[in-house]
Amino acid sequence: MNAPNPLLADDRLPAFSQIRPEHVQPAIDAILADYRAGIDALTAPGAARDFDSVMLTQERLEQRLARAWAPVSHLHSVADSEALRAVYGPAEEQLTEHAIELGQNRALYTAVQALYDAPGFTALPRPPRALVEHALRDFRLSGVALEEPARTRFREIGVELSRLSTEFANAVLDATDAWHQHVTDERDLAGIPESGRAVLRQYAKEQDLDGFLVTLKQPSVQAVLTYADDRRLRERVYWAYQTRASDQGPQAGKYDNSARIGKIMALRHEAAQLLGFANAAEESLATKMAASPTEVMEFLHDLVSRARPVAQRELETLRAFAHEALGLDNLEPWDVGYAAEKLRQRRYALDEEQLKPYFPLPAVIEGLFAITGQLYGITLAPREDVDVWHPDVRYYDVRDADGRVFAGAYVDLYARSGKRGGAWMDVCRARFDDGEAAQLPVAFLTCNFAPPTEGRPALLTHDDVLTLFHEFGHGLHHLLTRIGLPSIGGIDGVEWDAVELPSQFMENFGWNRQALDLFARHWKTGERLPDELFERMLAARHFHAGLFLVRQLEFALFDFRLHLEYDPGQGARPMAVLEEVRHAVSVLHPPAWQRFPHAFTHIFAGGYAAGYYSYLWAELLSADAFGAFEELAAQGGSVLDRATGERFRSEVLAVGASRPALESFVAFRGRKPEPEALLRSHGLID
Repeated sequence: MNAPNPLLADDRLPAFSQIRPEHVQPAIDAILADYRAGIDALTAPGAARDFDSVMLTQERLEQRLARAWAPVSHLHSVADSEALRAVYGPAEEQLTEHAIELGQNRALYTAVQALYDAPGFTALPRPPRALVEHALRDFRLSGVALEEPARTRFREIGVELSRLSTEFANAVLDATDAWHQHVTDERDLAGIPESGRAVLRQYAKEQDLDGFLVTLKQPSVQAVLTYADDRRLRERVYWAYQTRASDQGPQAGKYDNSARIGKIMALRHEAAQLLGFANAAEESLATKMAASPTEVMEFLHDLVSRARPVAQRELETLRAFAHEALGLDNLEPWDVGYAAEKLRQRRYALDEEQLKPYFPLPAVIEGLFAITGQLYGITLAPREDVDVWHPDVRYYDVRDADGRVFAGAYVDLYARSGKRGGAWMDVCRARFDDGEAAQLPVAFLTCNFAPPTEGRPALLTHDDVLTLFHEFGHGLHHLLTRIGLPSIGGIDGVEWDAVELPSQFMENFGWNRQALDLFARHWKTGERLPDELFERMLAARHFHAGLFLVRQLEFALFDFRLHLEYDPGQGARPMAVLEEVRHAVSVLHPPAWQRFPHAFTHIFAGGYAAGYYSYLWAELLSADAFGAFEELAAQGGSVLDRATGERFRSEVLAVGASRPALESFVAFRGRKPEPEALLRSHGLID
């Protein structure tokens, strides 16, 4: 007798150890068949036309599919294999086709529209009304009004875009894993601190090699480009990293994403025009706070005018320092991180190696939980009886102030082969208040930190600490929702240029003395972070803020202009657009062979297409929101004030997409956001 398919089980948590690639296709086929039957019944003549019958039925069908697909999608990101890829791609295409088919179902659209048109609609509570309004908007964005052949063509485009995005991400992962440099003489790693060399030693050990292995995983790249005295090694790593999945570099053409970029852009533009939008940038704003492309461009160009002069001065100072102190007559891109770290050490007597002993990962996790406990009255308790996909993964029950378990979180923090780079939060289970079948929210929290080495725990840089706080902020947005309708609860349905508000808000606590005292203690002695070291941290906080901002503005303008200005007659022109943006924004130009777009998974394999500007847009909101806590502290209160934390929880974190993000911000802050908050957060104004 065959074992039951774990993806079809209705368990609270996935059985990761039981999931096999061969389970994926049968589960998706079975669930989609049931889904279609459910929609047919819902839309049949004579079927009930009330909120529960129409909207809750859809939510139930969607959650059954999500319970099966979420663990598969997650494993594809954190435990990739050829066998999983072989089934993942076709299944994802099936799901994309199903979603578009659902969005173009006119009988279903008519049923939802009837709810909206019913006399009692305006008397419904805000969340049910928002769910109906979002559904009607999404029908329009799925082409429900299209006639043939445009209707079929739109579906074809959606499926093809899904396939191309998956291939794009796979190519970046493969290119990242494929390159390495074996180093047997430790002298070749001069300048790299012991913590960095320990990571490279561990990479070699994993491959049964002696010595060290330099790879393109983030901890390795960061260690080399920041500290390696060997300029040729820095150049080789930069060359390999910045040409991943392209027609250039040591693997030129092998994983090349060039053609995929062209196809993705052409298809996005065609789909937008089929829906009546001028371009993909205009279409993207249908689900964002920004009202028009003009508003986005003015926002970005205003920041450029303020940040670029600062960045230019910073670069001139860095060039002079590199020439005088390091003997570098020409500052190349692979020198910038190295020279900047040397200058920072000279100016502030501060480097990350001084700070890392005070940020052992276990203590940082405890401190993060303590901060959220003081702000929101919640606790996170580890559980050992939960099935996980790797021994390093931890699971936590999330308890409210009354001790009730109301959510859960998987935490997977170390870099390894087969795991996508970067850091992210994703949904394992959404909150669903569905009577006896109620479902608690569960999150995936994923980072790629350097793992522990023999004799010492994983030690984080301060940037790593901020990354962890950032992703946990996303997690809190999902976990603390009080909206029991999954499509508008937590992060789902929130305007994309506001979804970074809770994550960037949490980063601020990584700079606060009161918060740091909860976890910043030396891993050997237990000594708290010295005041003098903390003051140097604060002094260096805005070091090269201008250079950082223009880099983010380069990414944002490249992304938005690429989608806004696409011309079918000329094609995507990614490198030409990037060069135009750099001419207007950047102060340091990389070599002509650099191929940053080819590994820009945020916009070509993620959710940030024509939306990378959201990081800066939401940072304005987050900086202004944190100002409420700073104002309390300035008046002698606590930055970890429970009452203000509860207000932020109830007005921002808990409401999901049940109301517009701007309304939620105003409900918390008592006014609209002030643009100066973003400039203050980067030290560009007092």
